[in-house]
Amino acid sequence: MDRADLWLDSSLEEEADIAEQSPYLGITSTPVNSSTVSTDGKNTTLISTRPSLQEGFNGPQTQHRLSDKKSLGQLASPSSPTLPRLTRPALVRSQTLPRVSQVENLYKPRRRQAELDQIALAPEATEKIRRWIIGIAIVDFDIDDGPVIDGIYPSSILMPPEAENFPINAEKRPSTQDGFIYGFSHFTQKKDPSLKRGYEQRSVVILTQHEYPAFFSQLISIFGPLFQQHGIPILETACQNITTWRDPVPGETLELGFLGSVIRLALPLSINEQQFILGPSQATKYDPRQHIVASSPPMIPSPLLLFEEAVTQLWSIWECLVLCEPLLIFGASPAQTSQAVWWLRDLMRPIPFAGDFRPYLTMQDGDQSVLVNRLPPKPGILLGVTNPFFEKSCAHWPHILSLGRRSPKTSTAQPPVAGGHAGPAPGWKSKTHKRYISKDRILLKQLESALHGDARQKLLASLALRRHFHSRTTELITPLARYLNTLIPTPTEVAQTSTHNTLRLKPFNNANFFASLKAHGSTLPFRSASKRIDFYERLLKTPGFGLWLAQQEQIVEGVLKGKQIK
Repeated sequence: MDRADLWLDSSLEEEADIAEQSPYLGITSTPVNSSTVSTDGKNTTLISTRPSLQEGFNGPQTQHRLSDKKSLGQLASPSSPTLPRLTRPALVRSQTLPRVSQVENLYKPRRRQAELDQIALAPEATEKIRRWIIGIAIVDFDIDDGPVIDGIYPSSILMPPEAENFPINAEKRPSTQDGFIYGFSHFTQKKDPSLKRGYEQRSVVILTQHEYPAFFSQLISIFGPLFQQHGIPILETACQNITTWRDPVPGETLELGFLGSVIRLALPLSINEQQFILGPSQATKYDPRQHIVASSPPMIPSPLLLFEEAVTQLWSIWECLVLCEPLLIFGASPAQTSQAVWWLRDLMRPIPFAGDFRPYLTMQDGDQSVLVNRLPPKPGILLGVTNPFFEKSCAHWPHILSLGRRSPKTSTAQPPVAGGHAGPAPGWKSKTHKRYISKDRILLKQLESALHGDARQKLLASLALRRHFHSRTTELITPLARYLNTLIPTPTEVAQTSTHNTLRLKPFNNANFFASLKAHGSTLPFRSASKRIDFYERLLKTPGFGLWLAQQEQIVEGVLKGKQIK
């Protein structure tokens, strides 16, 4: 596939190519000999602690078809003083966990924290741990008080006494790539007659600043069962292992020792890079337990199984993702919704994610009333839920994806199967979306065939599906990158501009872009020319496009500034 790189001019070819500095303009992906591994899905869930969107992300609703061609005009450049810079919202406290009153009453006397405080940890060791994780939390479920923190290690990083919810001490916690904290949880339940419910529920959670779902899924799948068997000593050993790891340098491939296992890990260059496991010809060699690509979604069980009843609608789902439409993802378990949300988020790369995503939202989450109410849902939100309550409270949402497959019909009434679906029937339901782009019929047949095959066939089909939609996202960006090439100042303009003045991309003009689109077309298989125009009209109004455009200008501005200095 041809690259859609931005270029300045042939006279500037000796300098660094702008496209090589941008995961969006370069539109290339170099396969690496690594892959992803997920948890077993049975006792492990992925939970992302995400803040509510700020007002800057409340973009226009795009549920209705846009056909008013008179609205086409000049789109303000990110350099315009009237257009605020689009940034990710700042980290806020999670409202999911105990408030200060619970901390005072329940946290201090907890036995686990007293044990953890006895573990000697040198300051330099703490700093080494912080390169990879924020800490490991042990959380019990109390029938009266809900989730209760039984202990956190290293304890100096979290839980300052002035906390309101279960925050991160801003002065001590490590910086994050995108301002968010991610949690990867291993859940256990065992009988205990001394408790009111008759059993004990506990989670051990790895908290991290890195958006590496495949890697931390593998980590918690190793650590969780061992912690369940051996307790605090295995936690101390795990942290000691982490202190021996090299720094997480973007783009590097590392071998990390962890609790008797050796993990071969490939790190992405940026959070908006979609990493590939192997080239198409090498896919048959792929082993998700041997090749881990940090930022990819978990691959076990096969993601294709999640979308079994919606496989023919995957192209509509992808369109809704890139158009920043809100999606409610309903599953039978937190592990299911977490894997699905990470998978959908990954399909958008290299387009930056401009919304909010919650792999698993509970009824007890303090953000629940903000995210789920009578108002229209926020643009771009991906919300994973399991409670049937959300089926009614989110009835006005335009799109609902219910995971899994329908149970086979039987002639006699039978009681519900444990762990079965309690919400909407599996499948895709949309009130507003009409597909713009043709399906890949050949791939669709392969997917349908794989659903009747063995586990290996399902895994390979999932890899092919991920690569297919990455290709579609690349094709989507190509006309935009081509037009942005024409907005870069010419060498003459660079030479004539004073070093005191900042060179920027010229303002993005909708009418000129559509003229370029008409002249050069698009390799995306749109169902008609009018649908192509309608699709890009909607895309240009999304917050995701705004972020993409702002990032391209920042990259170009940096390169041009270097030209001026030289």
